[in-house]
Amino acid sequence: MFRGLSISFSFSRAPSLSSPLFLHRQPSAVPRRPLIRRKSKPFPSNSTQVRCFTPTPRMGETWKPKPTIPVIEKATKPELFRALESALGSSFSADPISPPPNPLIIVISGPSGVGKDAVIGKLRESRGENLHFVVTATSRPMRPGEVHGKDYYFVSKEEFLDMKDRNELLEYALVYGDYKGIPKSQIREFMGRGCDIVLRVDIQGAHTLRKKLKDSAVFIFLVAESEAKLVERLIDRKTESKEDLLVRIATAREEVRHVKSFDYVVVNSDGKLDEAVKLVESIIDAEKARVRRKCAAI
Repeated sequence: MFRGLSISFSFSRAPSLSSPLFLHRQPSAVPRRPLIRRKSKPFPSNSTQVRCFTPTPRMGETWKPKPTIPVIEKATKPELFRALESALGSSFSADPISPPPNPLIIVISGPSGVGKDAVIGKLRESRGENLHFVVTATSRPMRPGEVHGKDYYFVSKEEFLDMKDRNELLEYALVYGDYKGIPKSQIREFMGRGCDIVLRVDIQGAHTLRKKLKDSAVFIFLVAESEAKLVERLIDRKTESKEDLLVRIATAREEVRHVKSFDYVVVNSDGKLDEAVKLVESIIDAEKARVRRKCAAI
């Protein structure tokens, strides 16, 4: 009995967890073991090896091996071509990287006697069906050796004015007392076929076309190597009187002052017609290779 009372008495004296004695106990004198964080060791590096891990396919997925590219030295061109397509996951396109160039309008002008007709004739021979020379309508009389429909469309002044009133001309002018104009129908027809268009006009006509076409056409100015050579050519033509020659020479001097309004200047020297034609052709090719290409709408 005495023993039981002593046990119950000792339990009743023991402090509970919520008692002040338990809450304000002093910390233990034994130091705690410090917490050490260990860094993960990197994979051993080796410059000649690459670790590759293939992901485990998920449930329902089928594992597909990646396409392998054969050794270039041993593979044929078709094998390597197909392997590259398979590795990229798409076929190589055979479509042209650069779109076909737009048809150009080339305006050729210059003083009388510089050889505009000779240069254009050579261009028509070399370019063939890819280039169309627009035959100008004129009210002047036909000269010896000229062909109607090839060199000009020879019409009367009344017929020409009717074409003007019907708005059939892109440009027209009164030159040395005669009318000259460019029919729109030819330009539309042959540009629709993809042909480049060549227009032969005087300085006045080129100025009018520049206002209408702005930078959508290529303007080329033909000149002789010197004023003296130009006068010699006018004399050699034997188609003008002395008074007409004086007018043409004065006009040529004035026209040369407007050279800066053109895009290119080509010198047509005596005996070097082929060089002038090649230079004009190189201008056409360069314009067709432009990133920002000209596009004219008539």
